[in-house]
Amino acid sequence: MDVRVHGSVPAGPFLGARDLFEHQYDVEKPVHVRVREDPDERTWAGHYDDRHVLNISRRAATSVMARELALHEYAHMARYEGDHVSHTMGLSEVLFLALPGRRVERRVLQQCEQLANHAKDIYADDITLDVAPTDKLLTFLESQLAAAVAERPPADTEPAGGYRLTAAADPELTAVNAAFALALLERHDAVPADHRIYEFADLADADAPGVDVAWFKERFRTLADDPDESAHRHALVDLVRAYVDAHETTTGPAAD
Repeated sequence: MDVRVHGSVPAGPFLGARDLFEHQYDVEKPVHVRVREDPDERTWAGHYDDRHVLNISRRAATSVMARELALHEYAHMARYEGDHVSHTMGLSEVLFLALPGRRVERRVLQQCEQLANHAKDIYADDITLDVAPTDKLLTFLESQLAAAVAERPPADTEPAGGYRLTAAADPELTAVNAAFALALLERHDAVPADHRIYEFADLADADAPGVDVAWFKERFRTLADDPDESAHRHALVDLVRAYVDAHETTTGPAAD
């Protein structure tokens, strides 16, 4: 892997993540790490014909999670290069199939994108957690979910990176985010049954009675390892439909 770090941050976490990643996986195109000054900038990967770009805030790039965030984005790049359906399927067709004739608030439609992003993260982290320890991820997800339940974005911690669990969401989305966090951890046997993250998930569940956290958790946890387009489309349709059903439909733009 050819990793090039642009910006005045230590290259060690990104090169260390590369070395760990290369034990079992590879990314063919060069990876350019671009450091953003906005401390709230989400860590995300851009894919281009000749390269991938890992966009990351300076705060995140110099945090204790820098290596793990880099690993997570390298995994997204590997999934993209491998044409994994979770990283190639668009959301428009899913919305059309899930919500025929329904009118849905614009913000709810926008939040549906996070369901597809969670599915992408599940498949990326099937790679990440195959090469890296799980303890820091567990601590990270717990802290993010605790902040979300408390409805107070953590002012002095790094942004959430590829995992959207922070407190800007409404209760329904926070509950789905809790389901995702538990699903990811349980999928990799990375959380004990008595861990405190379950308490935060219960609080998120109670705040959103229309969302069945257990159902969403099971759907994310049991996503097929290598689904075809039809199977993955069906999984996303079910997730979107259930999430929209958790909200009262109001006047707004038609889903299609």
